[in-house]
Amino acid sequence: MPTLLIGLVALLILLWAVNKFVKADPKGLAYGARLAAGVVALLGAAFLFLRGQVAYALPLGVTGLGLLGWIPWKTAGLGQRTQKSPGQRSHVRSAFLDMELDHDTGALSGHVIAGPHQGATLDSMAVATLVAMLADIDEESRALLAAYLDRRDARWREHADGGAAAGEMRSPHSGKMTDEEAYQILGLQPGASAQEITRSHRLLMKKLHPDQGGSTYLAARVNEAKDVLLRRHR
Repeated sequence: MPTLLIGLVALLILLWAVNKFVKADPKGLAYGARLAAGVVALLGAAFLFLRGQVAYALPLGVTGLGLLGWIPWKTAGLGQRTQKSPGQRSHVRSAFLDMELDHDTGALSGHVIAGPHQGATLDSMAVATLVAMLADIDEESRALLAAYLDRRDARWREHADGGAAAGEMRSPHSGKMTDEEAYQILGLQPGASAQEITRSHRLLMKKLHPDQGGSTYLAARVNEAKDVLLRRHR
């Protein structure tokens, strides 16, 4: 008798689902299919439970609850494990500037940490004022500021007065990069795995590579940071 009752309930639900499927908006079909699958899974679990096949009923019941969205816990799926953490940021610091790159948007921002404009954010300063700064700061800071200006106003070089102000500078070398600097540049916590280092490097290079309109200097720093940290995993 219980088996017959379950069968009748399943048939009624199936007929209801078919009717809804025919009338459904295309956007709701996926949700409806998942809902129907969840109900069928629960009914199957109940049928197996009544027959004493608990070992099969439990996993099928859990699957049904998951499809219906009734499970109060979540397990990290493959997609969740491979997604980058939201809000991740990279930091690059020089004698005059502290720069930050948002991994999600690719936005480059920063503030002045030395000199007459100490404490000012780059976004609050006029382009002409920033260009004038180029002649008074070190090579590494000029490279960072030029990268920021390239993103803020692609035509800033056209109005600059040659030399360092036009961004015609050699690639700066500030000495051997420390592990702490490398972690900050890649936006990672100390002890990050080789996989995390490689993934962060790849995502940053997509935003910073010169072929994509990025900065040669920042791309070089990101490459150096990856090399520094991966040596620990060899």
